[in-house]
Amino acid sequence: MHHLLETWFTWVLTGGYTGIIVLMAMESSIFPVPSEIVIPPAAFLAAQGKLSFTGVVLAGTLGSYLGSAITYWASRLIGRPLIIKYGRFVLLTPKKLERAERWLARYEAGGIFFARLLPVVRHLISIPAGIVRMNFGLFSLMTITGSAIWCYILAYLGDKAYRVEPQLLTDPEALVRFIHGQSTWILVVVAVFAALYILSMRLSKPPQKYPDSG
Repeated sequence: MHHLLETWFTWVLTGGYTGIIVLMAMESSIFPVPSEIVIPPAAFLAAQGKLSFTGVVLAGTLGSYLGSAITYWASRLIGRPLIIKYGRFVLLTPKKLERAERWLARYEAGGIFFARLLPVVRHLISIPAGIVRMNFGLFSLMTITGSAIWCYILAYLGDKAYRVEPQLLTDPEALVRFIHGQSTWILVVVAVFAALYILSMRLSKPPQKYPDSG
């Protein structure tokens, strides 16, 4: 894992916006690329004047959307049976898929939005969205909005890290630990709003049933 972190880190530092787009597209699909190793070092470059803060956020959002859209359409075309059968080869177990499906079935468009701000489910939510043939326009809107907010948060934390501990640019693992430590309170806030949304959904109407697309 250490070697992969260093490789992805190098892609960001040498690839600029293109590297950000490619890595964030991977992060939003089935590839285990942590966004915390993509956007924060890019924000370091922005703080140094080599990139722009807005450009980093936009590139990250575009990459996230591209990866999510590809995964959505691939899942929609392949269908659930094949994903169940072969998902284990990309670390997608039936249990993980079922958990993501339940999340989407219960919380609909808001579930897509909050999924983009939460660990683990962020990488999987496009798959059940494609399987159940969720409206692609609505899926796109929620994905872009949630991804943009997440990229902005990471870019902000990366800029903060540069000003507090600029030497972190030479240590990918230390940077990830710093970002995780700084983002704890943000994840708590997101979790609170997600909980309020979930509660309101449960109180207002029963879970929506999506037809099995086979």
